[in-house]
Amino acid sequence: MPTDTRHPARCFLSFDYGKQRIGVASGQEITGTASPVCTLNIKQGKIDWPAIEKLLEQWQPDALVIGVPYHMDGAQCNMTLAAQRFGRQLHGRFNCPVHEMDERLSSIEAEQYQLDKRQAGGKRTTKGQTDSIA
Repeated sequence: MPTDTRHPARCFLSFDYGKQRIGVASGQEITGTASPVCTLNIKQGKIDWPAIEKLLEQWQPDALVIGVPYHMDGAQCNMTLAAQRFGRQLHGRFNCPVHEMDERLSSIEAEQYQLDKRQAGGKRTTKGQTDSIA
């Protein structure tokens, strides 16, 4: 009898780290799509680690993805090191693989997506929703 060699679809949680909030989205390898999950607020510079732990328990991702911002020429910007540090903290706290993703255009793409939805009759969105979509 043949052995099933298919691999189960992998699930990812992605994080768009910012100084005031972190956008969280789920991604599916099989469809190549991502959907906004939530936005976590950073209060007084403190990350809500218990909320992230709950998300990991709920989604049980195979890996985490961290959006790392760069200038358009590829140079580091003021948030590059902060996002990379956040990725190392995620890995250290939860022992889950963390992949960095160049996010130079993700916020622009998210804003365009929201504009397209509004023009099609959708609701206006907030900055936090933009972060989550990005």
